[in-house]
Formats: sequence, C-alpha cells, structure tokens
Amino acid sequence: MPIVVDIDVMLAKRKMSVGDLADRVGITPANLAVLKNGRAKAVRFTTLAALCEVLECQPGDLLRWETEDGAGE
Repeated sequence: MPIVVDIDVMLAKRKMSVGDLADRVGITPANLAVLKNGRAKAVRFTTLAALCEVLECQPGDLLRWETEDGAGE
C-alpha cells in the first residue's frame, strides 16, 4: 500500500508504549495495532487529531506516501 504509517517512529521518539498511547487516545490497543501495522483501510480525522495531540506531532509525522516500488519519499 502506498500510504505508510510511522506511528512506531513517534512512539520511540516519545518513549511511549502502544498501550499507553491507546489509553491516552481513547482507542483499543487492537485498533491501534491495526493502524500501526498498516492494515487499516481508513482513519478518522478525530483519531488522527488525538494521535497528533498525544504525540505532539503533525499528521505528516505519522503518515507518508510512497510509490508502489517504494520510491515516493
């Protein structure tokens, strides 16, 4: 999929666990794992906004586009 989710990068920068992020955002750890692992079909703007607020980042820090061959950076 050409949209890559970089939640792991922000979690590492903030020294935060997946469980802690899920609690603070208000979603289940299972749903966060689906998003984090790139298996989500969609993400609500409210969820994206909550992730950005908790992680103190911009949406572009969490999502990026790549071409199918991986050269879209």
